[in-house]
Amino acid sequence: MSMTIAEKILAKASGKDKVEAGEIVMADIDIAMVHDLTGPLTLQALEQINTDKVWDPEKIVIPFDHQVPADTLDAAKNHQMLREFVKEQGITNFYDVYEGVCHQVVPEKGHALPGTVIVGSDSHTCTNGALGAFATGIGSTDMAMVFATGQLWFKVPETNRFNITGKLQENVTSKDVILNIIGQVGQDGSTYKSCEYAGETIQEMEMSDRMVLSNMAIEMGGKTGIVEPDKVTDEYLKNRTNKSYTKFTTDLDAPSLNTIDIDVSDLEPQVACPNYVDNVKPASEVEDVEIDQVFIGSCTNGRLKDLEQAARVLKGNKIKDGVRTLVIPASRTIYQQALKEGLMDIFVEAGALVCNPCCGPCLGGHIGLIGDGEVSLSTSNRNFKGRQGSPEGKVYLSSPIVAAESALTGHITAPEKK
Repeated sequence: MSMTIAEKILAKASGKDKVEAGEIVMADIDIAMVHDLTGPLTLQALEQINTDKVWDPEKIVIPFDHQVPADTLDAAKNHQMLREFVKEQGITNFYDVYEGVCHQVVPEKGHALPGTVIVGSDSHTCTNGALGAFATGIGSTDMAMVFATGQLWFKVPETNRFNITGKLQENVTSKDVILNIIGQVGQDGSTYKSCEYAGETIQEMEMSDRMVLSNMAIEMGGKTGIVEPDKVTDEYLKNRTNKSYTKFTTDLDAPSLNTIDIDVSDLEPQVACPNYVDNVKPASEVEDVEIDQVFIGSCTNGRLKDLEQAARVLKGNKIKDGVRTLVIPASRTIYQQALKEGLMDIFVEAGALVCNPCCGPCLGGHIGLIGDGEVSLSTSNRNFKGRQGSPEGKVYLSSPIVAAESALTGHITAPEKK
């Protein structure tokens, strides 16, 4: 029987030769991730089901990233609780406040492998699907079951395969591609489906670009976002793991497969306008929007390539007075790489504020929040009402290139065509 990559991974994880979309399976979990915000809820649920030992401490990953360093007494207590749990359980894959955003740290440290099932108590866990894994977000109480048993049930999803063709024009990025896709299918256009990204355009993308696509699968309702593993995947993993892995591909005649063809040859830089991620317009059509803050970072666009793109725009220029510009690398490794390349000097000289690796204003509960009536242009993944602070503020989403250009002008600005 022909199957999609998601079906093949879930079949393997549940000990079956084949599975079909809509079928319920009990799957073995390869990696389970919680962070400082959701982890304490999992520990509370574990206590309620009288579980005092996790199923496999080597398969649990715990990064601190949402409120780091601790910004409230409650956050500090949560950190303490999880640090004690890590020691009690012998969890070795623990990354304290120094390391960075969970969805960057997990693949960066070699925990995300093709053909595996990865769950995280955070909706953007689907980022790891860029490496050919079935990766998805789950609730903290579901995570308690995983911690206790190493298994979780899934309904096998149907698949929307986005076949992307065409060469991207200058200053058009993978962020523009995914915003355009979400704008076309809508925020519920892939509800509980595996979003698969394929085609010549995807094959030419670096891993950092593929992560952007997988990261935002959830913004169109997707259960997971997958790129078939290939030589780019192998190269990314070469110095990150010595474990073997299985590279699955999709059978194009799989019954549950729906293919959507998209040509990006003429695609312009895109912007998602308030208050929905599918409210997408070309950046050139919203240039009258004045901004108060720019946020370059997050698990979507806080990688080295993103910082390099922003730095090319900002180098030798000054950020417009009154535009607070936050640059937040997604991990300590990226921070160090940016330092070596001199990117941080460029940001600081331009007038930006460089922060420690963390989620920053993305979750609306830590640093860099916006006030009543203020407008943020962000490279993150969500622009819901109140997402980055005040419910009376507005959040627009863009690529790092558009964000940097806009920081210089004080209003949303499409890069000039050359």
